[in-house]
Amino acid sequence: MTLLTPMPMLLFFAAGIGCVVSAGILLLLLLRTGWAWDIAVDIPNHRSLHVRPVPRVGGWGVMPAMLLAVALCAPSFGWIALGALLLAIVSQIDDRRGLPARVRFAAHLIVVTAAVAWSAVDISWWLALLAVVALVWVVNLYNFMDGSDGLAGGMAVFGFGFYAVAALILQPTLAVAAAAVAGAGFGFLIFNHHPAKIFLGDAGSIPLGFLAGVLGFWGWQHGVWPICFPALVFAPFVADATVTLARRLARGEKVWLAHREHYYQRLVRLTESHVRVAMAYYLLMLGSGCVALVALRVPLTVQWTLFGAWYVVLALVGWQIDRRWRQFILTQSNGNDAN
Repeated sequence: MTLLTPMPMLLFFAAGIGCVVSAGILLLLLLRTGWAWDIAVDIPNHRSLHVRPVPRVGGWGVMPAMLLAVALCAPSFGWIALGALLLAIVSQIDDRRGLPARVRFAAHLIVVTAAVAWSAVDISWWLALLAVVALVWVVNLYNFMDGSDGLAGGMAVFGFGFYAVAALILQPTLAVAAAAVAGAGFGFLIFNHHPAKIFLGDAGSIPLGFLAGVLGFWGWQHGVWPICFPALVFAPFVADATVTLARRLARGEKVWLAHREHYYQRLVRLTESHVRVAMAYYLLMLGSGCVALVALRVPLTVQWTLFGAWYVVLALVGWQIDRRWRQFILTQSNGNDAN
């Protein structure tokens, strides 16, 4: 076991370096040749938080280094890596040409169902069905949360990094796979910190959401961590996206359409700073991961107490953001009336 322990750290740095190289080459080719306009570019509109066109193909800077590292050093997760690659391809087609929501959803459902069937050890059919629904949601929520510079990449570093730490003793291969994803996310941040030179795009965020959900499910099924652990590690994303979706559903809105109602989007508009928002979410992610690691070492009842308590903390943070947002809207309305 001692010999295996350094491997996740080596994979973290290797994947990070690989991602920097591949993303750098990709960005250079896009900018020098103009391919960005032929592939996928995020053009600012009234819902955007950025002000200039940015290529949204960063997923192809992340995916090669990440999947190569997993294939070479954690080959038992090859089928999961293949699922991530298939989702990346479908998502790139969607970014470039646009696919109907039902087609995207069908692709997510098929790949997630196959991954759950492959990962399951001893699970009833109804619980497996719930797992599929939950993981399809995780796939999409990661995409929903990819809208501010440095946010989704930072979540990959923290979330998969804590996966790697938790799995190191019981499942070194899982730790290696998670560390590779975290390292790729870290490499991507070099190009995605504010002002971002490249965005993940659906080809990056959709596979990352898939890996977050499926590796979490695999770890639970193989006794690495309790079922609440993944939801704790990724709690800031889960809470933000779920509350926002629930509100939009309650108002009868089309939840798959772009908008600016996520908490992180409101914070960017309130603070006028992508950097401050990223730092705030990094602190929440760090707190989530630490609480999750503590939960691994306490009895079941204490685990769920910690789970509930941390989500109460996030609810209080959300309440404060809502309060400031109402004041912001009121101030803007009064200013417009005065003019």
